[in-house]
Amino acid sequence: MLQFWISGLRAGLRGKSIHSVLLMGVALLFVAYLSGSFSPRQPRTVALDMGLSGVRITLVLLNLFWIQELLAKEIDRKSVLFSLTYPVSRPAYLLGRYLSVLTMSALATVVFGLALLIAVALSGGGYQQDFPVNLGLPLVATLAGQLVDVSVVAAFALCISTVSSVPVMSIATGLAFALGGKALGATMDYLGAGADNDQQLVATYGPLIEGIRWVLPDLSRLDWRNWPMYGAPLQSDAVTASLAMAGAYALIMLGLASWAIRRREFS
Repeated sequence: MLQFWISGLRAGLRGKSIHSVLLMGVALLFVAYLSGSFSPRQPRTVALDMGLSGVRITLVLLNLFWIQELLAKEIDRKSVLFSLTYPVSRPAYLLGRYLSVLTMSALATVVFGLALLIAVALSGGGYQQDFPVNLGLPLVATLAGQLVDVSVVAAFALCISTVSSVPVMSIATGLAFALGGKALGATMDYLGAGADNDQQLVATYGPLIEGIRWVLPDLSRLDWRNWPMYGAPLQSDAVTASLAMAGAYALIMLGLASWAIRRREFS
């Protein structure tokens, strides 16, 4: 498994598409800096909010492109057969690739986190906010939550890659999964609050959303930006439940992927 982890790191960091996504991430952080600079009130809060959204988008895209490069394309080109000639099991190959993606994601989170900290600190000039942002532990915890978030997305994309014969499918379905998982919590809250007294809307989509919540994780529960932005502390039981949800879903996806790749024919 170690050799697949190392080779995955080398291949992932060399990919040309990855460099394009990294440049996009830098551009998004620059946009966050500008949004804070042009905001008449709470410029650092605005910059931090925009920046965290940009970091999440970049991490999601990086993970999906890494999964495509390290697994989906190898399966499509049949070059996976060379990897499987090693005296290791197919699930070990799969886990090595997944760990390499997580390692690169962690490195990217650190790099973008430092860039975001600098962008937020510089935005707003000498303007003193009534409610200053906290760029210490709260920001670190929020970035860690985003890393857990994208690790679930990567596990889902990995599972799709083991059953799909089209390499781009992991990116397309992964994006839909990332967007749907992030929007699920807000949708449930909106319908639960009565949908602005629109009972027909609640009756139509309430049962559908109730069914979806059993198969799609609520990734919005891993978004902890209110802590560094507004000083709203995290509840330990909520954090524990969110991490347990993410870990369980990622393990289920990895288990399904391992089951699928053991039975797949590559000839």
